[in-house]
Amino acid sequence: VQLQASGGGLVQAGGSLRLSCAASGGTFSSYSTGWFRQAPGKEREFVAAITWPRGSTYYTDSVKGRFTISRDNAKNTVYLQMNSLKPEDTAVYYCTAARQRSYSGLRLKGGDYWGQGTQVTVSS
Repeated sequence: VQLQASGGGLVQAGGSLRLSCAASGGTFSSYSTGWFRQAPGKEREFVAAITWPRGSTYYTDSVKGRFTISRDNAKNTVYLQMNSLKPEDTAVYYCTAARQRSYSGLRLKGGDYWGQGTQVTVSS
């Protein structure tokens, strides 16, 4: 499976961005997918996940109510809609996928496949 992330950019605080992660080479509906981010000088952290088989969604506390993860299985694409962005959301965002992995497993270990990362910069 190959993942291609896109949609990052520079936005002012309070603005919005939508990240996309397109997958190829696998049956996307059988995968749990998620987004992680890494800010300069910090460790990579979990942001959101949407899991196999029911499409349940999970978020880290700092983005709840502002970010929404969704998936279009027909397009093999997962999205992260980010609203009310804050300067502390600035990071490189990575999508990840793992076949039939649980939420806890995805959050703890990430997926087996990773996209290349897309930069999100939020100015104050």
